[in-house]
Amino acid sequence: MYQRHKTTEEIRAELATRNVALCASEINYLGRKFILYLARAHRQAIPRIRETMALSGGYILHLDATHAGDAPALMTGLDGLSKIVLANIKIPSEHSDHIIPFLKDIKASYGTPIASVHDMGYGICKAVKEVFPGVPDFICHFHFLRDIGKDFLDPAYRKLRNRLRSHSISSKLCALVRETRKAACEQSSDPMGLAKPILNAEGKPPLLPLLSAYGLTLWALHGKHSGDGYGFPFDRPLLNFAERLLELDQQMPRLLKLSTNDEPNNIQYLYKLFWAASEVAEDPEFKNLVDELQWRSRMFDSLRRAMRIALPGGGNGLNDEGATKAMFSIRESVMRFRRRIDQDQKLSFDQLCCKMAKQIDKYLDKLFNDPIEVNTPAGPVTIYPQRTNNILEHFFRELNRGNRRKTGNNSMQRILKNMLVDTPLVKNLDNPDYMRVLLNGKADLDELFGKMDPIFLSSEIELQSGVDRVLPGFRKIIRLPALPDYFMRLAANGNLCQMAASN
Repeated sequence: MYQRHKTTEEIRAELATRNVALCASEINYLGRKFILYLARAHRQAIPRIRETMALSGGYILHLDATHAGDAPALMTGLDGLSKIVLANIKIPSEHSDHIIPFLKDIKASYGTPIASVHDMGYGICKAVKEVFPGVPDFICHFHFLRDIGKDFLDPAYRKLRNRLRSHSISSKLCALVRETRKAACEQSSDPMGLAKPILNAEGKPPLLPLLSAYGLTLWALHGKHSGDGYGFPFDRPLLNFAERLLELDQQMPRLLKLSTNDEPNNIQYLYKLFWAASEVAEDPEFKNLVDELQWRSRMFDSLRRAMRIALPGGGNGLNDEGATKAMFSIRESVMRFRRRIDQDQKLSFDQLCCKMAKQIDKYLDKLFNDPIEVNTPAGPVTIYPQRTNNILEHFFRELNRGNRRKTGNNSMQRILKNMLVDTPLVKNLDNPDYMRVLLNGKADLDELFGKMDPIFLSSEIELQSGVDRVLPGFRKIIRLPALPDYFMRLAANGNLCQMAASN
């Protein structure tokens, strides 16, 4: 239920294969009961967990919360060294008044952390400062970059979105995809094999103008789904979409010229694509917004490179932790970036650049604390706190994905309202070190829970079918680099073959 995110009916079916018959309500009852047993076992193991963490020099407290609508926020505290979920609480908001008692309970249970890592929320910063005065306090670098990037890019990005909508360009291109796909299927004796001669680049493929229009339209729309998996502002799919429209506007006249000797009925689709792209590209406001976003994106990406995290083209997506042992050089790079704003006249007079500079100045000390020296039974150890809160972010994303799988609903609101507060402790079950501490010599959870007093819940409480389906092979085609140039080379080669044949 919690680790594999199975639905109640899937659990019933799986148990039935083991000759265990349970109704849905009983399965839900037992699932919640399991969490209560796990929470009790965890509380009993706190002295052993604290002792184990002390052997490693202490613990680094990562704090984060997940929200949804008017549901209470679920806040979790986790040790960044052992990766153990320590405690959980539901709070009405991230106001410091709600967070302070939670941190005091953690302090009473596990002692004072050697450092803390969290986002830039005012309430959590205030609470940490009050409960753990003097403890090195780190701001999550990913959160910092995300927040500063949103402030810097969102004004122009939002205007670009509205400008694209005013032209209804996505709807027009989607309609053209359907139209060209239908025409290609009607004119070909082998619709499923239309992509093969294009990919093989053997001579001039049949129906090339029609298939060029189809592939390039798909390519343009695919820009709206581009990115490295970081989300905005690291990924800017609408800007990529806009840049592809501009490239089509520039390249299509040449492709049309190369296609003049082809079937006029099929060339019309290239004209339709050209006209649709040109209508947007000739909009002065649209072009100005693209220009602004391009230089602002380059500026923001410079800061990403300075901080060496969530880099363009990175393969780790939202799980990117960044380098840890080069903090001094990272700080120097950020300071060079910061000085650049003051020294460049254009940047120093730009309101959003000035706001970015103020954010860097405000949080600089919380971004780049020194490594922590601690004493352990094995001798002194240097600890480099993780630069991000991605441990908890990953858990909350997994929780959300599990909810979507089980319910088909993208909203966490109902789940958070009904979830038992200690459900995140399930994450610890994948941690072998935690399990050794929790079981304390017992063979498994069955034996551990069996030794406890009984718990009574009432008391503790891809592809679519039909006309919109992408033709086989074209998903590979639209990922080819410089696709407009590729189709133009095919058209030019085809013309040369025709000339040779006529001679």
